[in-house]
Amino acid sequence: MTAPDRGPEPGHDHPGLAARRATLGYDRRVISRDLDVEVPDGSFTVIIGPNGCGKSTLLRAFSRLLSPSTGQIVLEGRSIHEFRAKDAARRIGLLPQSSSAPDGITVRELVERGRYPYQTLLRQNRQRDEEAVLRAMAATAVTQYAERPVDELSGGQRQRVWVAMALAQETPTLLLDEPTTYLDIAHQIELLDLFARLHREGRTMVAVLHDLNHAARFATHLIVMKDGAVVAEGPPAEVMTAAMVDEVFGLAAIVIDDPLTHTPLVVPHSHAHGTLD
Repeated sequence: MTAPDRGPEPGHDHPGLAARRATLGYDRRVISRDLDVEVPDGSFTVIIGPNGCGKSTLLRAFSRLLSPSTGQIVLEGRSIHEFRAKDAARRIGLLPQSSSAPDGITVRELVERGRYPYQTLLRQNRQRDEEAVLRAMAATAVTQYAERPVDELSGGQRQRVWVAMALAQETPTLLLDEPTTYLDIAHQIELLDLFARLHREGRTMVAVLHDLNHAARFATHLIVMKDGAVVAEGPPAEVMTAAMVDEVFGLAAIVIDDPLTHTPLVVPHSHAHGTLD
């Protein structure tokens, strides 16, 4: 296996989705305060950090599901909350952490829901919608399941259907909240390979991942969070260090060159076998 083609370098002179002095939380509980962070346009950005550090909260803010109590989430130079809901949904798609489909809904019917931002009472482009749905199902290899109920599919197949629905939105930016949770290792790699291909085709991808080695292998840009704050960001080769892993995760490890992809590979110390010098 070779390292994923990382595509063109993101243009830092052209800011993408960003948080500007944003305070994020739920009710009176503050998760992040005065958060400043940017997703470079054209990047495959992966957000990592310990449980409860604010990763998914930041992704919810990027998707307009959560409003900052102070500061702004900025898209295209404007507060994201200045966009109408359908206008925002034409720019940013979201694959949530846990998704449930209505009983009996077929794969095609669920993927068609991704076209909602483009439909109005006065204007419908059925041919374009149909073409977008067919492309999305083909890209995720679920065309053969089009008429089957979603709840009859395996976990990996269902996850690909949800990705297809997000792709049918035809947004330039796609947000992914722990997309590989509950999948076995083969399906994890299959899905991450798909995301890498979508990135190469021009989409900005933003994912929350728990697996540090998956993050280092597939990301072009890492955002590291701890206690609600961004403590490091940049290319994986610069960010994924033994010192960072120890400081952020409390895990003693060495970081070596992956012999297959030449990306950083985190190898934890094992107390059962002693420590490494």
